[in-house]
Amino acid sequence: MLRRILFGTTLAAALASGTRPRAQAEAVDVLLVLAVDVSRSIDDDEARLQRQGYRAAITDPRVVEAIRGGLVGAIGLAYVEWAGIEYQRLVIPWTRIGSQADADAWAEALERAPRVSLSWTSISGGIEFSRRVMAEARWEATRRVIDVSGDGVNNSGPPAEEARDRAVDAGITINGLPIMNDQPTFGRTPAVPLDRYYEESVIGGPGAFLIVVEEFESFGAAVRRKLIREISDQPLPRRRVARAGPPSEDAARHFESRPEEDGQ
Repeated sequence: MLRRILFGTTLAAALASGTRPRAQAEAVDVLLVLAVDVSRSIDDDEARLQRQGYRAAITDPRVVEAIRGGLVGAIGLAYVEWAGIEYQRLVIPWTRIGSQADADAWAEALERAPRVSLSWTSISGGIEFSRRVMAEARWEATRRVIDVSGDGVNNSGPPAEEARDRAVDAGITINGLPIMNDQPTFGRTPAVPLDRYYEESVIGGPGAFLIVVEEFESFGAAVRRKLIREISDQPLPRRRVARAGPPSEDAARHFESRPEEDGQ
C-alpha cells in the first residue's frame, strides 16, 4: 500500500513539472479485473448480451475518454470467467488500454474467445482467482479493482466473505454488478435478495459500490456507467447502490434509498 502511495505521489509530481518519467510507460491509473459469472443459470442469449455489453462498454468513446483523462491515461484490464469452485479461467490476460485502438482490439479479442458454461456459482473462487491474477500484473497502479458480475449467490466453495476480506486486506477494492435474473439458480434458494447479498457479502474496500442490473437488455449501459466510475474514481453521493433497469426508464440514474454503511 505504501509503495503505491509513494508511486502515485512521485508520478503526479513528475507530470506537474512537465516531465514524463520513464516509469510512466510501465504504469496505469487503475488495474481492473472483470470477473464474470458463466454458470448455467445464464443462458446462451444472456451470455451473448453479457459479452456484447462488455465489448460495447470498453469501446464506448465516453469510457475511452475517461481512460485518457487519468493521470497516466491508461488502465490495465484482465477478463476472467468463473462458475463453480472448480472453474475459473483467464480469458483475456492483462492488456494495457490507452487509446480507442487499444479498446477496439480488446473487444475483438473478447468476441473471438470461446465461452464455457458450467454448473454452480462460486463467487469466492472467482474473487480468489482474480486476486491471484491481480498479483501477476506487470504495471504499477495507484488503485486495484475487481469487478464481480453474476446472477446468483455463492453456492460452491468457501463463503464469499472470506475471499472478499482477503482481497480487501491486500489493498483491492471489489465492486459488484448483480444481475436480477429470472432464471433458476443451482443450490439453495437465496435467503436475501441478490442486490442485498452483493452489498453485504461481495463488495468491499475503499469506495466500493454496486450497480444492480434489472434485466440483461440494460447490462451494457450498466457496465459503461460502472467502468466510467471505476476508471475516474468518482465518489458516490452518500450511497453506493444504483439500479440499471430497462433502457427506456433510464433507471440507472437513480440511487437506491439504502444508506451506505461503514467498514465494508
